[in-house]
Amino acid sequence: MADCKRLATCPFFNDQMADMPSMANIIKQRYCRGDSSQCARYMVAEVLGREGVPADLYPSQVDRAKAILEGRA
Repeated sequence: MADCKRLATCPFFNDQMADMPSMANIIKQRYCRGDSSQCARYMVAEVLGREGVPADLYPSQVDRAKAILEGRA
C-alpha cells in the first residue's frame, strides 16, 4: 500500500513532531505507511476537511475522532 496521501502536509508530523523524529517515525510506521484509515486525524479530515481536525488530535485517538464525527466533541 502507498503512504497516506496527507502525510506530506500533515501538521501533526510537520509541526508537533518535528523535534521528535524517532517517535514520529514509529507513529508514521503504524498510521501513515499502508492503511491510513486507522489514523484518527485521517478519519476526521476525510469527512470534515483538514480544517476540521483539532491540532491536538493524535493519530491513535480513534474514539475521539468518532465523537467529533458524531458531533459529540
